[in-house]
Amino acid sequence: MDSTLACLAAWMPRQRWYAAKGRPPSLRLISWWDLAPVAAEDAGARIRTYLVADEGAFPAVLYQLPVVSRATETVDASPDHIIGSPEPGTTFIDGPFDPAYARALIRLVTLGGTAEGPRTVATGHPAPDAPPDEPRSASVVSGEQSNTSLIFRSRGMPLICKIYRQLHPGLNPDIELPTALAAAGSTHVPRAIGWVEGAWPDPATAQGTVTGSLATAQEFLPNVEDAWRVALHAAARGDDFRAPARALGAATADVHVSLAELFPTRRTLPEDRATTAESWHRRLTIAIAEVPEIAERREAIESVYERAAADDWPDHQRIHGDYHLGQVLHVPGRGWVLLDFEGEPMRPMSERTRADLALRDVAGMLRSFDYVAGSIRLDDPDRSPAAAREWARAAREAFLEGYALASGADLEADSALLAALELDKAVYEALYEARNRPTWVTIPLRAIARLVERPAPVG
Repeated sequence: MDSTLACLAAWMPRQRWYAAKGRPPSLRLISWWDLAPVAAEDAGARIRTYLVADEGAFPAVLYQLPVVSRATETVDASPDHIIGSPEPGTTFIDGPFDPAYARALIRLVTLGGTAEGPRTVATGHPAPDAPPDEPRSASVVSGEQSNTSLIFRSRGMPLICKIYRQLHPGLNPDIELPTALAAAGSTHVPRAIGWVEGAWPDPATAQGTVTGSLATAQEFLPNVEDAWRVALHAAARGDDFRAPARALGAATADVHVSLAELFPTRRTLPEDRATTAESWHRRLTIAIAEVPEIAERREAIESVYERAAADDWPDHQRIHGDYHLGQVLHVPGRGWVLLDFEGEPMRPMSERTRADLALRDVAGMLRSFDYVAGSIRLDDPDRSPAAAREWARAAREAFLEGYALASGADLEADSALLAALELDKAVYEALYEARNRPTWVTIPLRAIARLVERPAPVG
């Protein structure tokens, strides 16, 4: 097993989903489970999913690593997808890129059943109307940061199956929320197909068992663009985006209203306001230390926070949690469809499943419209800044109009809170851009300047 862990440790840092960039993993094997081959051509393959804890990170990160092991002379995989050879004559292939794993996984999702290993079991939970088992071709979605997704195509409905690379105890909201919304008849989420639950030894105690989500599958919507690209093309052409933005606001509100009906809500308590305000101030202090340009506006920023903290706040409810234009698809004849209810993948599952402020999603989308205008200005410095600002202003106002009308929310009464949530998001963005894309830091810095001069527009 030492050779297997060494092989995995050498390969993991090159993967996009590996969290601790810049240092080698320190791996401990937690367990594994095996999937039975489905097709005759897979008979020589061993399909094993390893659970390994990277204890070099703090806190330790638990990874799900599907691996197909084949005799080296039979391997017909791209070198980019080969993990290595822990033993002479045997080659490890990254599971999602091998058809044996893809076939076995989608059968577990759509038909149910179990796959077992030492003190570990993976259980398939197909939706009541899951599609029938049939031959499917599979391809891996490129460019994902935190997970790995497979698109399955057949004569019937295409499917997409997301494999969670980092595992946490508890039901992933990316399964829980859209499954409930789809069952309630919402047209603003893809149809749910099924999911895989795991039970494995608790890495923290080496005793007992924890359960969590391993994978989820849903309807795949091909040949459509996400809202970011739709908005970006519209802004580049100077097209009026108010009608699509208004419809997106209404779709967002419909989802929030449904979530409030499907899951418990609770009144916002004084300690909620205090905890949130404390997080705003803490993030601001960190950002000022790394982005000195923010310091001159510290007093004005804190004034926005203080005004919001002094108001009454709306109830807490389940929300999307990581909402922006890239999380929405425009489907002809159907409208806007929301994706990826996972929340921020780096946060613990207990935090991602808590009730929160629906206005946090609204603020995230407002920032996304601002980023469209900012990226247009970066790509085309000769473009009129006033035109880009006006495009974003009109889109933001239309989005809020649509949201207010469909939700019944009094955004005027909540304007101080919405302004603070958007300002906090812009402060976070300034910190992120300074660390990762310094040429983009002007986008959130301009937003900070605007937001401390006047509150966020309301519908």
